[in-house]
Amino acid sequence: MPVDLADTRSVAPQAFRHALTLRVLPPGLYVGRARMLVERSFLVSKRMWLTIVSGFFEPLFYLVAFQVGFGRLVSTVIGPGGHSMSYVAFVAPGLLASSAMNGAIYDSTFNVFFKFKYAKLYDGILATPMGPLDVAMGEISWALIRGGLYSVAFIVVMLAMGLITSIWGVLLLPAALLVAFAFAAIGMAGVTFLRSVTDFDWVFVVVIPMFLFSTSFYPLSVYPRAIQIA
Repeated sequence: MPVDLADTRSVAPQAFRHALTLRVLPPGLYVGRARMLVERSFLVSKRMWLTIVSGFFEPLFYLVAFQVGFGRLVSTVIGPGGHSMSYVAFVAPGLLASSAMNGAIYDSTFNVFFKFKYAKLYDGILATPMGPLDVAMGEISWALIRGGLYSVAFIVVMLAMGLITSIWGVLLLPAALLVAFAFAAIGMAGVTFLRSVTDFDWVFVVVIPMFLFSTSFYPLSVYPRAIQIA
């Protein structure tokens, strides 16, 4: 039977890279099945669709609150480049990043902790050929997907409210995905140090100050010069 050389050339590099990755890592750590955990999370989410959908209302509530509430008290602020802009337009990008951060870090901490401590899900998974790195990559990928979905919902609300007026708005989603990926990885690493539900107080101790003091609600210029440089 004739063999298509073009097909072999396209498949061979992928197989070689996959084999090289598995060869470099210690045996049993990674077998390239992280997507199976993502698929499982997707199937489970179909039965918990109300929990997933509720996350889409968060951006709407945030932006409407700032439009109707704070927007009436603070009509305009000085934005980047010294340009005057509405307060809700100023806080919207920061809220987008915060939404991606919160969605990813809570998904990679609370959900992972429950699966590990109470559901004992990972005990069963690790009894299969899947390794710890498969579990970590699968959970981080799922947290990234959820963070991306919430970010898309946030951007749609921003578009509906006329808050995106520049072509550079196309970069909002990649930036939000980068934030979601970073905090999903941090949350996945941090949850391994938690021993009980009360330890989640430390998650709030870290996340809430970042949300409040990361200049989402006011410009960086309000801080002393030393903090601005740092």
